[in-house]
Amino acid sequence: MKLFPALEKAYSSEHLSAREAQSQAYFIAFGPIVFQVGRLMIKFGILDMLRDSNEGMTQEEIAEKTGLSPYAVKVLMEGSLCIGLVLVDTTTDRFTLSKTGWFLLTDPSIRVNVDFNHDVNYEGWFHLEEALKEGRPAGLEHFGDWPTVYEGLSQLPPQVQKSWFGFDHFYSDHSFDQALQIVFGDNTKTLLDVGGNTGRWALRCVAYNPEVNVTIMDLPQQLEMMRNFTKGQQGYERINGYGINLLDDAQQFPTDRHYDAIWMSQFLDCFGEDEIYSILSRAAKIMDEGSRLYIMETFWDRQKYTPAALSLTMTSLYFTAIANGNSKMYHSDDMERIVNKAGLKVERLHDGLGHGHSIMVCKK
Repeated sequence: MKLFPALEKAYSSEHLSAREAQSQAYFIAFGPIVFQVGRLMIKFGILDMLRDSNEGMTQEEIAEKTGLSPYAVKVLMEGSLCIGLVLVDTTTDRFTLSKTGWFLLTDPSIRVNVDFNHDVNYEGWFHLEEALKEGRPAGLEHFGDWPTVYEGLSQLPPQVQKSWFGFDHFYSDHSFDQALQIVFGDNTKTLLDVGGNTGRWALRCVAYNPEVNVTIMDLPQQLEMMRNFTKGQQGYERINGYGINLLDDAQQFPTDRHYDAIWMSQFLDCFGEDEIYSILSRAAKIMDEGSRLYIMETFWDRQKYTPAALSLTMTSLYFTAIANGNSKMYHSDDMERIVNKAGLKVERLHDGLGHGHSIMVCKK
C-alpha cells in the first residue's frame, strides 16, 4: 500500500508509548460521549464564552449565562477538561479555552464535520454492524425507505439536508478555483457534469467561461433541485439536464453532442467498484482522442496530514451505513486500476487542491 510520506511515517510503525496507546484506546471506548460533549459545548455557547473571556469563567458564571443547571454545567466542564477542550486554574477554579477547544469552535471544516456526523450519521451508525454484514445502508432506515440516500435527499428533514449539503459543498467548493483552471486550460467548450447535484459547479463553469455549455447528468429528482437552484443566475441558460439512473447499466451517457470534458467531482466515491467500472465504461464509449475525463476526489492516501486521512477513512463508513452500503473514499491506486479496466488511462494527476482534493485527468 503506497501512502504519502507523512502518512507512511504515521501509519507504518508504532510511535506511541504503552501509556499513550492505552489513553487512545480509552478515548475510542468513550468516543460517542466525547463527541456529544464537544458538540454541546458549542451549541450551548460555552466555548464562545470562554474564548471571549479575558480572565476565564467559573462554573457558577457559566451556569448563570447559559441558563443551564449547576449540575449540567459541572458534568460538561469536567468532561471537557478531561478530553482537552478546556483548562482550569486550580487556584481560582476559573476555566479557559484550550487550543483543542479553539479549533473545535473556529475551524470551519471541523464544524462542518460535527454537524454532518450529528444530523446525518449519528443515529444511523448504530446499525453499522448490520450494514457491514449485509452490504446495505441499514442506518438509512432511520430517515426513510430508500435504497440509497441520494433518492431521499429532497425528502430529508431540513436540518439534515442543511448539514448534508454543507458537508458536501464545503470540500468541493474550496477546490473549484484551481479545478476551473485545470479543466478550461484544456480548451473546454462542452462539459458533461456527471452527478452535478444542485448545479454549483455548473454555475461556476458558465461564469468562468462565457462560451461553455454544460449538461448536468443526474437523477430526475436531483435535476429538479438543480433547476430551482440555478434559475435566474448568471449563465443558467447554458445549463441543461439529462436524467439518468446510473445504477441501471442499460442507461447510457448522452450522445446528442461531443463533450470535450466529462466531469465527476466527489461522485465516484458514491459507488462500489463494480458500479464505478460500469460508469467509466459507459463514459469511455462517448469519448474520442480529444475528450478528457476529470475525476476529482479526496483520495485518502494522497493527504499531507493524518487528520485528513482520518476524516476520509471515517467518512467511508458513512457510505457504508447511510449512503449506499458499498462505497467509500478510495485509495488512488484502486481508482486508477478501475480507470484502466474501463479502457482509459490516467494522463495527469493534480494534487493539493483545496482541502485535500486531487484530479485524475483520464483519456482513452
